[in-house]
Amino acid sequence: MGNVLVTYFSASGSTRKVAKKLSEAIGATLFEIKPVQTYTGRDLNWNDKNSRSTLEMNDKSSRPAIAEKIDASGYDTIFIGFPIWWYTAPRIINTFLESGDFSGKKIILFATSGGSGLGNTAADLKASAPNATIISGKIFRANANVEELKTWAESYE
Repeated sequence: MGNVLVTYFSASGSTRKVAKKLSEAIGATLFEIKPVQTYTGRDLNWNDKNSRSTLEMNDKSSRPAIAEKIDASGYDTIFIGFPIWWYTAPRIINTFLESGDFSGKKIILFATSGGSGLGNTAADLKASAPNATIISGKIFRANANVEELKTWAESYE
């Protein structure tokens, strides 16, 4: 696979669990996409039309600030994990992709979800990394096992 980066955003911890297991399974560097302002339970209340996550997801131009960037130039393949919000990636993933140069990189998406699939997520993110190849990957449960993750990741070699 070459040099591999597993990066993720996790609001509740589910995606973090999968990302850590994935990075261990394939021997990849692990990087957390952290928002400058941490999401609270109130921010994540999708039933509240005025919650932070609802407002961000209803505004396609929203770009929540990230705490730090990573230089992805040394990586060939980048796995990006996140929870599914409103049938797509949270806007902070756009912020991450727009914060660096991902030209020529293979980006493979993975997500955690209580029931939604990846849908059009890869297409939704394309404008944020136009010179990268973005591959719609797979939805995992937080308790996905290391072997399952390794087999899945190696299928993209």
